[in-house]
Amino acid sequence: MRWGIAAIFGLLLVAAAFDAPQVFNKGIDAVNNVAHFGIPHVPNRPFRLGLDLRGGAQLIYQADLKDIPFADQGEAVNGVRDVIERRVNSIGVSEPQVQTTKSGENYRLLVELPGVNDVNDAINLIGETPILEFREQNTEPPRQLTSEEQKQLDAYNADAKKRAQDALKALRSGKSFEDVVNQYSEDQLSRNNGGYVGFINLENADSTIYEWAKSHKQGELSGVLETGEGFVIAKRGGEQDGPVQVTASHILLCYLGARSCDATMTKAEARAKADELFTQANANNFADLAKENSTDQISGPNGGDLGTFGRGAMIKEFEEAVFAAKAGEIIGPVETPLGFHIIYKRGEEITKEYEISHVVVRTQSPEDILPEFNPWKVTGLSGKQLDRAEVVTDPQTGAVQVSLQFDSEGTKLFEDITRRNLGQPVAIFLDGDAISVPTVQSIISGGQAVITGSFTIPEARLLAQRLNTGALPVPIELVSQQTIGPTLGAVSLAKSLRAGTIGLLLVMVFLTLYYRLPGFLASLALGLYIALTLAIFKLIGATLTLSGITGLILSIGMAVDANILIFERLKEELRIGKSLKTAVNEGFARAWTSIYDGNVATIITAALLLAMGVSFVKGFAFTLIIGTLLSMFTAVTVTRVLLQVVVSWFGDKKSFLFLGSKE
Repeated sequence: MRWGIAAIFGLLLVAAAFDAPQVFNKGIDAVNNVAHFGIPHVPNRPFRLGLDLRGGAQLIYQADLKDIPFADQGEAVNGVRDVIERRVNSIGVSEPQVQTTKSGENYRLLVELPGVNDVNDAINLIGETPILEFREQNTEPPRQLTSEEQKQLDAYNADAKKRAQDALKALRSGKSFEDVVNQYSEDQLSRNNGGYVGFINLENADSTIYEWAKSHKQGELSGVLETGEGFVIAKRGGEQDGPVQVTASHILLCYLGARSCDATMTKAEARAKADELFTQANANNFADLAKENSTDQISGPNGGDLGTFGRGAMIKEFEEAVFAAKAGEIIGPVETPLGFHIIYKRGEEITKEYEISHVVVRTQSPEDILPEFNPWKVTGLSGKQLDRAEVVTDPQTGAVQVSLQFDSEGTKLFEDITRRNLGQPVAIFLDGDAISVPTVQSIISGGQAVITGSFTIPEARLLAQRLNTGALPVPIELVSQQTIGPTLGAVSLAKSLRAGTIGLLLVMVFLTLYYRLPGFLASLALGLYIALTLAIFKLIGATLTLSGITGLILSIGMAVDANILIFERLKEELRIGKSLKTAVNEGFARAWTSIYDGNVATIITAALLLAMGVSFVKGFAFTLIIGTLLSMFTAVTVTRVLLQVVVSWFGDKKSFLFLGSKE
């Protein structure tokens, strides 16, 4: 039983940490500052609120499919959804929802835009035609600062340096680090924690700060360090082992169809050559083999040297192979989307992490003043000149490709673009984002082009769909619109929380007054149920709506109903003279069948609503299922453990604290 109590307490602690991470993180910071344990923070994930609680706009469109063959209608509607999703994402709408539904012969699209107050802007944006563009590299040099701009930059940075020096003087005169952080630091994230950053390593820290920390001891204070972030004053804490770093070289052999590859070798030829080089390679000749054979234009001329790197820096297949190898070992061929690699793992070391607090005074750079340099420039070729894109396969290699067909104007433009960009990349942009950057292999006339790459069939189909939906594939008509103000949503949320809290407290009071000690223990289990439910909603990112909260409150009733069944059985067992221990065991055993049947029926009903309902109905059904499952756990398992522990205190004695007990 002691282990059961410990497990319940642990569950409550974990759930409460996820429900209220700010409180726990303050405690963690206090412990870390005193003991330097480096305990990580509990992630602070906010609850996702639905449209009816957060406010926003809901739009319903109907697709006009009269000119679309029946077999293609589903794909056409999915294309419309894809366009709308990209359009709403481009304006920074948080967590938009775009769903397709079919009612009879009609397809509709439900668009929910939380936080959008001006519904007319959203309507105009969704109705616009997405922008498809072909762009070439911008070879013009970026603009430089004018003399006046340079003076402003120098003056700003000189003032920043003076403020950093003033902060250092204050620290050296005895002022507390936290007070100096509050007065001078411009790093808001660490400022909220008294300047505490945590443990830094080679992968996540500025090299200047890392090298300073590496050469100093715990408790020491730096001077004014100049970093990419600005002027920094660092305070050294403890140290610990950090991530593994690997030093490696490689020989890459790419092939026609591999990602970012200009080679003409087939995949089989590249594999055969990789096998041959692997048998020849050793530590002494590896660099020469890389210079002569590697298709990696960056590392090849340097003998294949990739430098030192940690996990996350390389493509997945390459990373897994190199970290599994032993230092000094040559392995391969390793296949990745880039081609075949022969890898020489030259070394491996465990780096150190250093605990840092800092004061940051930010500086300006020319990039903060100059307009952003665009590496791509418009060519004039856009979706207006594209007739069709479709998925094809290379007849020789079988590689999946996307074929493009332009109209007469586009044919001439594309020929001119390919002529002046031979051997250079040309980017295809959709809604301002580059979706493909193929390299021009030859001058293309005739109005046809092929995009190659390491496509799977679904990826190629998606790309073709996006190209074809440069304009909406079918007309859509707005049939309904609704705006919910943020104030109304906040009021709804506040009222729901108030009603739920009052209801929960009344239930707890009733259970305690009527069923006495078992009712009080059930109230504790009910508190654990609420904490667990909210924590799970945060962890899985479920969206809370008014209907969802209704389902949650209803599931509280299910939990209480289970407890009442158990306690009534317990009361009956006590009235016929059974001991407390026997009555508790019999009460739970006899009530379980009824509890199980009732909850399974509820879950089946909710599952049907989840499968067949829409939007708000699904929210209600989902929360009801989660709540019912958790309520079975807390009402039966948790309450039973608590009762068994408490009953052991009474032995064979009767007590008025149990309804039905005769002292």
